[in-house]
This record gives sequence, structure tokens and C-alpha cells, in this order.
Amino acid sequence: MKEKKSIFANSSFQTVLSSIFCIIIGLFIGYLVLLLINPSQSGRSLITIILNFWSRSSTPARIKALGNTLIKASPLLMCSLSVCFCYKVGLFNIGAAGQYEAGAGLALYSALAWNMPWWMCLIMGGLAGALLGCISGALKAYRNVNEVISGIMLNWITLYLVNMILTGVKDPASPYTKKLAASNSSALIPSSGLGDLFAKNRYITIAVPLAVVIAILIQVILNRTRFGYELKATGFNKEAARYAGMREKKNIIVTLAIGGALAGIGAGFLFLTGYQEWSTTQTSVPSMGFNGIAATFLGGLSPIGSIFSSLFIQQITDGGALIDKAIYPSQISDLISAIIVYLCGFVLFFRHVINTKIVAKRLPQVNANAEEDDAPAETPGNGKGGDK
Repeated sequence: MKEKKSIFANSSFQTVLSSIFCIIIGLFIGYLVLLLINPSQSGRSLITIILNFWSRSSTPARIKALGNTLIKASPLLMCSLSVCFCYKVGLFNIGAAGQYEAGAGLALYSALAWNMPWWMCLIMGGLAGALLGCISGALKAYRNVNEVISGIMLNWITLYLVNMILTGVKDPASPYTKKLAASNSSALIPSSGLGDLFAKNRYITIAVPLAVVIAILIQVILNRTRFGYELKATGFNKEAARYAGMREKKNIIVTLAIGGALAGIGAGFLFLTGYQEWSTTQTSVPSMGFNGIAATFLGGLSPIGSIFSSLFIQQITDGGALIDKAIYPSQISDLISAIIVYLCGFVLFFRHVINTKIVAKRLPQVNANAEEDDAPAETPGNGKGGDK
């Protein structure tokens, strides 16, 4: 009789369980920090961070705030996919933040200076991110420069380069770029038709479902295509891939180019909605790219898992902005995210614990049952080989 496999032996279930464990520990440590700062408001503040839009005073305000979270979760998902895609091929794309900046810069410049329609602006943003990814990929492939080092350096170079370029299309009265609705309405991503469901939130565009579709597409490419297999094989062992006839240098460059394109398109998903403008005086790298790393690992390095983890990361990020600033810093949500990211580095350890403490305990029983079922039936006779 075949023994039914335990759900704890399923790798997907182990990943989900480990991620939930990371979230619980991260929230608990965040609560301890809130408790140290101000014990009287710590519980209420933690609930506010978790609930986010549910903490609003009225139903329309809650629904609209939910829409705003979805708007910002879409580019976060794209940055998460950028990191996830490259990590599956053995590359750590910490340069997703710079690729996001490049995508925002060229998408906005195409819209405001060249009056391009939204779909061309998205393509331009993707190309800018892909170009930046190609630079890191070429350095890695031909000079063995670690992609983490080149990515970090390019993040800052791109930030100030984008600031300089977008100065030509900024509002004269402020450091922010011109509003798309007034300057080039054709560059606004079309509405998804769901704005009325979110208290007439006009920023709910097709970017939200498009990001989910792209996540599913990346999942299929990585796990169901020859192209995805070759990329992953290159990541596992470059020498073996070369021996098998694969062009490992090309695969490294293509991987980082695709990762860069995803991050660049993600920037377009935010800035081409008109929800936010770029500040040409900012001196820090946008957190969207780094939060994408958090969403990637929290999602178990799965494109589908990144959909839910991106929404959660954006949920607590927006919730952190709602706590009382006179008592707590809004960066407390970033601290919780950072703790969760750190703990996600132990996902493999948690899975090892599950396998050794839960699954392994059932193996002797399973093996015993299997041996009992496979044992031959006892032959009649005197127990010494039967009748002569």
C-alpha cells in the first residue's frame, strides 16, 4: 500500500510556512522596537502598520487607500521580478534600483520632451533599464566584475544622471517634473476601468493587471521553456553550460538585460500613471528597487510568490506612514521590512528544520509500512522452506 505523502514534505508548503514564520518574527521584533520607544502607543501603532488602509476612518477612504497601495505594489512587483529572474540564473541584481531610475528617467523624458504615447514611453523605460543591465552583464561576463559591485556603483551614477536629464522637463516652480495630465495626456497609461470600485481613484490603470500577467509569464519562461532552462543551467554551472554548447557569456548579459527591462518597465508603471512625479533634487536611491529584494526573498524566490509578497511589503510600508510621527519615525516599517528580509535569508534553514524535525520523523514509519506491504507471504509448511 502506497503511503500518502505528508504536506510538510512539499517544497512549496515549506516555503510558504517559512515566509509566514519570517513575517511573524519580523513583526514581533518591530513591536519590541515600538515598545522601547513608547510603550503606551506600541500596540496601536503595530496594528496600524499591519492594517494600513483598514485603519482609515471611513469606507471610501479605506477603498481609495487600498487602490493607492495597489498602484505602488505594481512597480514593486516588477522590481521583485527583476531580482527574482536574475537570482534564478545565479545573479544577484542589486542594480535593480538603478535600472528602475533609468526607466523612470527615459520614460518621463520621452513623455515630456518627445511627446510619445504611453506604450512607447514604457518601451523606452524598459530599454533604459535593459541597457543598464547589459553594462553589469558585460562586466560580469567578460571581466568577471561582481554584479553586486557594478550594480551599486551604477545605482548612484544613474541617480544623478537622471536628475540632470529630467531638469530639462521639470516644473519651473518646483523641483518635480511636469504633470503628465497637463503636458502630454497621451503618455498616461490607460485606466483599467476599475477606478469606480476604488472610490473613483483615477490612478488605477492597466499597470496593475499587467504586472500580474508579467509575473505569470516569467514563471512560465523560467520553468516551461528551453530558454529558461538554459539560463538556469548557466547560473548553476557556467563551465558545464559551456561544455554543453550553451553560450554562457551571452546568457549572463541577456539575463541582466531582462532583469533591467523589468525594473525599467516597473518605473513606467508608477510614473506614467500620473500618481507621482520625479524630484530632480533627490539625493537618495529610490527604495523601490531595494524593497524588490525583500519581496523576492519573502516570496520564496518565486514569480508567483512575489505577487503576494510585494503586496504585503507595500502594505506595511504604507501603514508605517500612518503612525503618529510625533512619537514614532515612519521608517519603522522599513525596519520591519529589513528584519523580514534578513530572516528570509534563513528560509533554507527553516526548511531544513521542517525536513529534519517533522518529515524525517515520519520516514521510519513510512519505510516500515512499505516493507510490511512488500514482504512476501509466508509459505505453508514447517517454517524451514515448506514441504519437501
